[in-house]
Amino acid sequence: MARIGVSCLSWRSAGPCPGPRQRPVALGFALLLGLLLLLAGAVPRRWAAPPRGARRDERYLARAEELTATDTEDSALSYGVVVDCGSSGSRVFVYFWPPHNGNPHDLLDIKQMRDRSSRPVVKKIKPGISVTAAAPERATPYLRPLLRFAAAHVPAQKHKETPLYILCTAGMRLLPERQQAAILEDLVRNVPLEFDFLFSKSHAEVISGKQEGVYAWIGINFVLGRFDHEDEEDAMVTVALGDQGKSLVRKRTVGILDMGGASLQIAYEVPDSGAVSSSQQEEAVKSLLAEFNLGCDVQHTGHVYRVYVNTFLGFGGNFARQRYEELVLNQTYVHNRLHSQQTGLSPKMPFLDPCLPVGLEDTVTRGGQTLYVRGRGDWQACAKLLQPLLAGSNSSQDSLLGAYKAPIDFSNSEFYGFSEFFYCTEDVLRLGGQYSAPTFTSAAQEYCSQRWEVLTQRFRGGLYSAHADQHRLKYQCFKSAWMYQVLHEGFQFPLDYPSLRTAQLVYDREVQWTLGAILYKTRFLPLRDLRQESIRQAHASWLRLSFVYNHYLFFACILVVVLAIVLYLLRLRRIHRRQLRMAQHTLLWLDKVVVPLGQGNVP
Repeated sequence: MARIGVSCLSWRSAGPCPGPRQRPVALGFALLLGLLLLLAGAVPRRWAAPPRGARRDERYLARAEELTATDTEDSALSYGVVVDCGSSGSRVFVYFWPPHNGNPHDLLDIKQMRDRSSRPVVKKIKPGISVTAAAPERATPYLRPLLRFAAAHVPAQKHKETPLYILCTAGMRLLPERQQAAILEDLVRNVPLEFDFLFSKSHAEVISGKQEGVYAWIGINFVLGRFDHEDEEDAMVTVALGDQGKSLVRKRTVGILDMGGASLQIAYEVPDSGAVSSSQQEEAVKSLLAEFNLGCDVQHTGHVYRVYVNTFLGFGGNFARQRYEELVLNQTYVHNRLHSQQTGLSPKMPFLDPCLPVGLEDTVTRGGQTLYVRGRGDWQACAKLLQPLLAGSNSSQDSLLGAYKAPIDFSNSEFYGFSEFFYCTEDVLRLGGQYSAPTFTSAAQEYCSQRWEVLTQRFRGGLYSAHADQHRLKYQCFKSAWMYQVLHEGFQFPLDYPSLRTAQLVYDREVQWTLGAILYKTRFLPLRDLRQESIRQAHASWLRLSFVYNHYLFFACILVVVLAIVLYLLRLRRIHRRQLRMAQHTLLWLDKVVVPLGQGNVP
C-alpha cells in the first residue's frame, strides 16, 4: 500500500504520466493530420490547375502520342469506322477514343487509329461507288475490301459496339435519287449480314456539299483545339446565341478555304447573328448557314456554332482553266472576224497567252476548233483577264461575286487554305504556310516571266518541291493568278490580311472531313459515361461528395474536427482532475488509518 501511495505522489509531484493523458492527445492530432491528408486528396484537380506552360506541354505530348501505334489491348477504348464514298474512289478511316472524362462541357477525344507500324489505318479503292448505279446489288461487294480491312484492325470483341458510317459525296450526288436509294438499300440490307458493326439505315447516306463543308470545318477546329474552351491562351471572340440577346466569350475558331480541281469551298463561323438577318436574303441565309450543337447536352450552349458554308462548282483550279480556255477561244474567234485576222489559227501566228510561261507552246481544242497558243508570262495581264470568270454565268448561284457571303470580321478572324491554296503557294513558289499577298504576288510575277526552257531546267535540277510535276510547272502561272483573284476579288480578303495559312498537314497529319463527321455523329455518346459517373458518385463516400464540389465545407469540417479534439482534451482534463482528487482523498485516508495502526503496535 505504501508503494501505491508513493507512486501516486510521484505522478502528482513529477508531472503527468505519459499513458492516460498524452496518448489521447497524440491520437487526436494524428486523426486530424490523417483527415487533412485525405481531404487534400479529395480536392478537385482544377483547384490547383497546372500552369499554362504545363497545359501546353500536355497538348504537345498528346499530339505526339497520336502518331504512335494504337493500343488495341486497352479494353477501355472505343472505335468508329467511316467510309468516304467519293467520286473517284472510296476510303475507309478507323478512329478510336478513350472513355469520356465526365465533364459535360468536353467532347470525345477522337483520334485516327494507327497500326503496329504507326501508320494511319486507312485504305482506298477505285473507282467510286457510283459505278454500281446500274447494278445496285454490287454495292456491298464493292465495299467489302474496305470493311474487311476495318474489321481486321478493330478488336473482334468491340465490333458490336463500333458504329459504322457510310457517307457518300459528289459522285453519288450526281446520280438520280432512285439509283442513290437502291445503292443505299443494298448496303443497309447486306452489310449487317457479313459484319457485326453497329450499322443501321441512318448510318448510310448521301451527304450534301453543305454537310461535307461543316464536317471539314469541325475536323480542323477539333484538331487545333478550338473546341477546348477552358484554355484561354488563344484569341477569343464574343458569340451571340439565339434571339434572346445572350452571348458568351470563347475561343476563336478558324475558317477554311478549300480549292480542288472542280470546286471551291469556304466555311467559317458567324459569331454575330444580327449580321445575317437581312430579310432580302433570308432564303440564301437559311441554305448557307448551319447551326448545330456539338455538346452532348442540348441544354448547354457552350458548343453551339453557327457556320457559313458555300460550295462553288466550276471554280476549282482545273475547271477554271477550262473555262478560261473557252473564253480565250471565243474572244479570239470574235476578234479575228471583226479585224479579219488569223490569230491563233496556225503555229506561226499563235495567241499570246499571258497565263503561260514565256515561250511555252500549246494548243486548245474545243468543238472542233483548235487554237494555237504561246505563253508570254504576264501575270498582271493574266489576273485581269481572269476577272470575268469570277462572275460565272448569269445565275447568282454560279457567281462568286453575286453569291451571298456572310460578313467576316477580318480584324478578328483566322483562316486555313487547303488543297490548291497550298499546292499553288508551296510546290513551286515554296511559300506555303503564312500567306503574304505582296510576297506571293512578287514570286508569282517572277515565275511567270521566266522562259519555259529555264523553268524545265530548274525542275530537272530539283529546285522545286518533290510534289511538283510538269502539269504544275505549266499551269502554275495561271493557278497563282486564279487563286489571287478568288481570294482578294471573290472573297474580298484584304491585301494586308495577316491571318491566312496555307497547309496540307496539321500537326503532321492530314485532316479529313471524316473526322468531323464521326465527331458530330457520336456527340451524344458521352451521355453514357456521364450517367455512369453520376451513379458512381451516388455510391461514393460522404467525404468525396462533400469535399469535391464545395471547398467551403472543406474548411467547415476542419473546424468541426478541431473543436471536437479540443472538447475531447477538455474532457480528459476534467477526468484527470477528478482522478487526482480521488487519489488525494485516498492518501489522506491512508494517513489517518494506516499510520495510527502502526503506532499502536509499538512496544
